[in-house]
Amino acid sequence: MVKALRTRATWLVSRAQVRAYSLLKEMFGAVGVRPYHYRILAALDESGPVSQAELGRATGSDRSDISVAIEALCSSGLTARQADPADRRRNVISLTDRGRSELHRLDAVLDEAQERFLAPLTRAEQVVFLQLIARLSDDEPQED
Repeated sequence: MVKALRTRATWLVSRAQVRAYSLLKEMFGAVGVRPYHYRILAALDESGPVSQAELGRATGSDRSDISVAIEALCSSGLTARQADPADRRRNVISLTDRGRSELHRLDAVLDEAQERFLAPLTRAEQVVFLQLIARLSDDEPQED
């Protein structure tokens, strides 16, 4: 690594992000899904049925990207799309039983990816790292 970059947090974090995302793509790809599929399924599991727009906001997805992803997930039976009874112009997306099962299967993949990513750190360092990275990402870490 270039000496001038060894102490640059922004550079190191971006390199770690590239490594993490590559690992996620590889491991999710090996089981036939994409990382954003997991993100959508997890968001639906957490929130319950929501509008397509709300789901896009919750997952940080672009409007057109979320539409394509939902179509793929609906086609594979992992999610369902229905018109909102209160506003027929709006679609409500929900997780199917099959989607919930797939999410549990993908949880194991994500757990393995996280273990591989954090492997260079001790368990104590992993806890501290997760707390610090959560603060930097403006997200609160969850207590285990």
